[in-house]
Amino acid sequence: MKKIFAILVISLSALSFAKADDRPVIFTQLPAAAQTFINDTYPDVKVSYAMVDDDLINPDYTVVLATGVKIQFSHNGSLEKIEAREGVPESVVPVQILDYVKMYVPDAKVVEYEVGRFGYEVKLSNRMELNFNRNFKISRFDD
Repeated sequence: MKKIFAILVISLSALSFAKADDRPVIFTQLPAAAQTFINDTYPDVKVSYAMVDDDLINPDYTVVLATGVKIQFSHNGSLEKIEAREGVPESVVPVQILDYVKMYVPDAKVVEYEVGRFGYEVKLSNRMELNFNRNFKISRFDD
């Protein structure tokens, strides 16, 4: 009986991993919040492609713009991560983080911004990485 149960659990796990797959989507298939973010932040930039990581529970979306900017959204369209070699727009990054960067690393710009479960991660053009907690206090930095 234990063997049958173990085989059943393994089979269901394998099925869930096999089902999760990236597939292309068109812009209008993105969540409304993601469409609004892109239209507001990059109004004149075309979408090169969009993909959905078709997870069984909560699909995630990845969008790449014609300028090379890569944006990741959660299943509900909230921003998870943005990567932009030319710099992430200041309107995207919380002002507390921008103020910290301007004060302590004035020559660097934010090239990657990620919203995590416990805070924020920022990568700068000088390759420095900064982590902030939910209260925007610096919790870690790597240079």
